[in-house]
Amino acid sequence: MLNFVSFLKLLKESFRDLLPIILVIIFFQLAIIQTVPDNWLSTSIGLAIVGVGLAVFLLGLEVGIFPVGEGLARDFAKKGSTFWIVLFAFMVGFGTTIAEPALLVIAHKAADISGGRIDATILRLVVAFSVGFAIVIGVWRIIKGHPIHYYIIAGYILVIAATAFSPKEIVGLAFDLGGVTTSTVTVPLVAALGIGLASTIKGRNPILDGFGLIAFASLTPMIFVQFYGIFVYEFVDVSQSIASVVTQVSPTATPTAISSFDFKLLDLLKGLVSIIMDVIPILAVILFFQYIILKKPIENLKEVMIGFGLVILGLDAFIVGLEMGLFSLGETMAYELTQYDNNIIIYSFAFAIGFSTTMAEPSLTAIAKKAKEISDGKINDFVLRLFVALGVAIGISLGAYRIVVGGEIVYYIMAGYIFVIVLTFMAPKYIIPIAYDSGGVTTSTVTVPLVAALGLGLATNIPGRDPLIDGFGLIAFASLFPMLTVMLYGIATESIGIKGKHELEEIKLNELQHALEHADDMGLSTVNVHGTDKRHSYKVQFSAVHVVVPHEVEERALLAAKDAGARGVTIMKAHGMGLEEMGNFYNRLHSEETDSNLMFITPTKKVNEIIQKVMHDLDITGEGEGIAYSYPITHLKGLTLKISDL
Repeated sequence: MLNFVSFLKLLKESFRDLLPIILVIIFFQLAIIQTVPDNWLSTSIGLAIVGVGLAVFLLGLEVGIFPVGEGLARDFAKKGSTFWIVLFAFMVGFGTTIAEPALLVIAHKAADISGGRIDATILRLVVAFSVGFAIVIGVWRIIKGHPIHYYIIAGYILVIAATAFSPKEIVGLAFDLGGVTTSTVTVPLVAALGIGLASTIKGRNPILDGFGLIAFASLTPMIFVQFYGIFVYEFVDVSQSIASVVTQVSPTATPTAISSFDFKLLDLLKGLVSIIMDVIPILAVILFFQYIILKKPIENLKEVMIGFGLVILGLDAFIVGLEMGLFSLGETMAYELTQYDNNIIIYSFAFAIGFSTTMAEPSLTAIAKKAKEISDGKINDFVLRLFVALGVAIGISLGAYRIVVGGEIVYYIMAGYIFVIVLTFMAPKYIIPIAYDSGGVTTSTVTVPLVAALGLGLATNIPGRDPLIDGFGLIAFASLFPMLTVMLYGIATESIGIKGKHELEEIKLNELQHALEHADDMGLSTVNVHGTDKRHSYKVQFSAVHVVVPHEVEERALLAAKDAGARGVTIMKAHGMGLEEMGNFYNRLHSEETDSNLMFITPTKKVNEIIQKVMHDLDITGEGEGIAYSYPITHLKGLTLKISDL
């Protein structure tokens, strides 16, 4: 809903996402580096613009894109046409990715560093097409019910095969773009599509089949971008060499020289027009499927159009703020950290940034809550986020180590994939799709620019490193290691024996079934378990509690007994006489029945509590205004109780 309160809430969440980054930066800047950067004012303004722009952008998504997109996903799932579901899946993947702000930033950085050999627009189109293709494969898997790990393992084999032929300048970028594609715009729509399909199609399990689309969207860009890189470096020739561009940002450059941003009205207008062109594909997809295929009008069309306008304005402000704030921040910190001989500081900074930003990641929070809900509580959402954040922190630290020592990224990634494949066969089935998806949701629009800038800054300022070859890759590490840590979390929960709610209830039912089944002095009782078709016979002492009160206080007595644990009642009419009335009872034998006799059958352990509660709440003193008593019963049949009552 479009209102100021919603915007304030999103603004608060946006700055909450930025807060961990700011705290980590302030700590390392003041406690470790012990200097105040020269460009702190422009950086602060840039961060503020990022926060406001992200809030406006998210408000536009909630108002203009998500309601329509999720409605389309539900309608197509119900429609049941495989062709239209597949086509819609492709268009959702393509349309949301082409407008992904983090992809836009990384593509332009790659184009700048490659000296024009890599075209930013073509790169974005390649990535968007690969994500659309990935969503199609993922939807097809859900429709057919195939296990996800066969697809993922085959994808990893293709990634490794493509890496063997790819130029080293493109490998790190390709791995990074696998994480960039699944972010603010893509994750919610893709997750809703997968879970919606798995919930609608008969025989599919939402937790086993619904998750996994994000994993596909993270995997295919690595393959497609490497093929694009092979083509570019084999057949495309540019007059400006890469080396000349690299030397423009020399290892001796100052932090201010590394990141400068100039406000020019013409450039800002060009940027705004570019954003409008990026958002048009999403609008076109929605309008086409809504009006041409489903032939349904868009509800609240005015709000939807306003939402698209907010998406455009927020995205433009977000990108301007990135150039002023986060990229400047990451490159400046990278420069300053490399001036120390102690590399532990670099690894500690990378770990802190990775952990803090991931714990605050809104997409991860949403996925974790959905995982807890669908897993019936077997997965703890906070613990899941903790393991994902730990994986990201380890991954970015290891990626920073690779840049510092100068190792080849392909060996690290291949080793990581081998561990993923091994753990896939060891981890419980329910955790595997969630683990694969966790690698994609960790790289948000806030995290990606800072992590990318950190990698490029390290590669720029460490002698012997190439920004294009060594600078990219940190995002790939941040996407890979959460898969490992989440599968380890699944293995740990399975070994500990953590159960879901329904599993625990089933255990309780089995315990009841195996209870004593022969009668003794207490008698045999048979009780129906509420919500099931099962009856259980076992030894437990029941009692009948009678409460006889005037009819006008009947409701108060019922409420008091209910509060004390009574779960059912039999109400009988009664006519009571006290000591004085008994003196002339012949005249009162046919008097009107003015009392109520409430009979509660309950486990004996609750008798005392029920009687005391009724006596206290109704202030019964035994002088004729009411009476309560109980007696044990045996051979009880026909009573229905909840498991918790037993």
